[in-house]
Amino acid sequence: RKMGADERRAKVLNVNVGVLGHVDSGKTSLARALSTMGSTASFDKNPQSKERGITLDLGFSAFMSEVPAQLRASGYEQLQFTLVDCPGHASLIRTVIGGAQIIDMMMLVIDLTKGIQTQTAECLVIGELTADEMIVVLNKADLLPQATRAEKLDKMQKGIRKALSQTKFKDAP
Repeated sequence: RKMGADERRAKVLNVNVGVLGHVDSGKTSLARALSTMGSTASFDKNPQSKERGITLDLGFSAFMSEVPAQLRASGYEQLQFTLVDCPGHASLIRTVIGGAQIIDMMMLVIDLTKGIQTQTAECLVIGELTADEMIVVLNKADLLPQATRAEKLDKMQKGIRKALSQTKFKDAP
């Protein structure tokens, strides 16, 4: 018996991950670093995005991973993470809300040199309404002076834990 095209394709579980945070926190750079596939709108390819130096629309990119053992019994062979790179500028909040409607979980990207900023807090509120799981990404640690990096990182982690303590994400990694 010959296998059909559907039978040959690996069964893939897709997880949409919203990449949210304040403008210039490094969301698009993080998505670019993690991804092996990008859509035509990913990584700020829009000429206006390049001109202004900010994300203006949703960007979609993805990477594949092995399926965790507990999901293999469901017949999945691969796990695909589709990254939904959302703008961080306050004037684009409607676009962020639109992107958040399709996410399964979120990555809250925080620039370690600046900490939690206005749009970081707005993204946290949006995440509480639209996502059940969140990962906090502390970005730009390499920009902190080596001599004070560990101390600054520790202080920032405590501040973030305190900010998250009153949310459903209080145990977020």
